[in-house]
Parts: sequence; C-alpha cells; structure tokens
Amino acid sequence: MVLSNSEILKAIQKGYIVIDPSPEAPSFDCPDSPFNTTALDLRLGNNVSIPKEDQPFSYDLRKGGIASFLKDAYVTHPINPEGGFALEPGKFVLSNTLEKVHFPIIPGETCYGARVEGRSSYARIGLLVHFTAPTIHAGFDGTITLELMNFGKNSIMLYPGIYICQLIFEKVTGEIYFTPSQFQGQVTPEGK
Repeated sequence: MVLSNSEILKAIQKGYIVIDPSPEAPSFDCPDSPFNTTALDLRLGNNVSIPKEDQPFSYDLRKGGIASFLKDAYVTHPINPEGGFALEPGKFVLSNTLEKVHFPIIPGETCYGARVEGRSSYARIGLLVHFTAPTIHAGFDGTITLELMNFGKNSIMLYPGIYICQLIFEKVTGEIYFTPSQFQGQVTPEGK
C-alpha cells in the first residue's frame, strides 16, 4: 500500500518515519513543498563521488563487501554551491541525499519502507537517479545513495540542495527480523 501525503506526514509525526532535516508540512500556499500526492521529494547532498579512471579493476561479485571496495574505487568531491557540478553525457557518479532517513523497527508498531525514484522532469533530459536499487528497507538509517547517470546529449548541472529524487512510502506488514545492511548508517555516497 502506497502512502498518501497526509499518511506520510502522520507517520513522520508519530516517529514511524524519520526525515532529518524534517520537511515542512504540505500546504496549498507553498508551491515548493517537497510533498507530492503520494511521495516526498528529497534534496541532493553536498558531494559527488567519481569513479577513479586511472585504475583498471574488475570486481568479483561473489566476494561481497561492496562498501569497502567503493571507498577505494571512488574519489569524493564537494559540489560547488555556486558553480555546481557538470554531469557530462555518458558519465556516472554517486551522490547522496541531503536528508538522512530512518525507518525504525518498533516491535508491535507499524513499520515502513520506501522506494527511491527519479523525478520525471529530470528523466526527460536524460538524468537517471538510480539503477536497480530503489528499495529502502525497514530498519534503514542513513542518507540514501543516488546512482546518477547522464543519458542525455548535454551536460546536466547539479547543485547541492536541489530536489533530485522522491521517496514513495509503503507500509510493511508482518513481523520483521532485523538484518543490518553493510550500508547501515551511511553518510557518504559510497556508503561510509
């Protein structure tokens, strides 16, 4: 079941969903509200992580431990707030959300998860916000890593704080056995 904007707000107010910094409540008077009818927009963080191009490597997926591999395979750069970061056609970078999200698992209470999706207006110019990893599991706590790729013909300027993606929230049914991820508590695009 996908949550409406009023249900998202209720879950935030009850502490079932934690967004830090907390978004302002939806309002007809505020056209810049991050709330859509069934989603909440999140903003781009302050850094991009660029794959190192001078190191030929291949990763054996059977090894696991992707987080430790990523910290050596990428270089993190701050995004200039005034000049932005030009994501060139065909290029891939990691970034993360400005907001930290937490989906607490509270025994006997309602739990939630979410899916991160791109915004259609940005997709129309060729910006892919995530590949195959939209699920934000119940129990997750951290910023959301975004896998950004420019499939367009022109550079796309990225700035910290722009609304870059949206979360679609879902109620989780049934008992949850917490299984921590290697990315739990991440605050950098690579998952550190």
